[in-house]
Amino acid sequence: MRAVLQRVREASVTVDGTRISAIGPGLLILLGVENGDDASDGEWLAAKLANMRIHEDEAGLMNRSLLDTGGEALVVSQFTLHASTKKGNRPSFIRAARPDLSEPLYEHFCATLETLLRKPVGRGRFGAMMDVALLNDGPVTIVIDSKNRE
Repeated sequence: MRAVLQRVREASVTVDGTRISAIGPGLLILLGVENGDDASDGEWLAAKLANMRIHEDEAGLMNRSLLDTGGEALVVSQFTLHASTKKGNRPSFIRAARPDLSEPLYEHFCATLETLLRKPVGRGRFGAMMDVALLNDGPVTIVIDSKNRE
């Protein structure tokens, strides 16, 4: 499971002209599920993101986590995070999990993150064409893959 997390001042998701989710300061998380991922990948990744110290403290240093700041999270499923670009100019998405596997794991990740943060997590709409808007804070953008735990 791969996540691109962006520290944001605000972020939102719009589908068919209707805003379906919005957050204030916190993290926008783009989440890709790969073939071979399971619930433990999502649980590990959710805990890692909730505790990732990328928010500024009083001295302006990145020492505070989402748990410390009480910030919000918005999770958007994005299969393109597992694109392979080794051959030619057209990406291959063969490593991305099919919806029958990825949607339940996406939902499990979101539920795990909600439990850790003790608050609702904003969500995109799985499988929909979405307009994602964000105001980066920093910018701070980090890529984390559950296959690289060590």
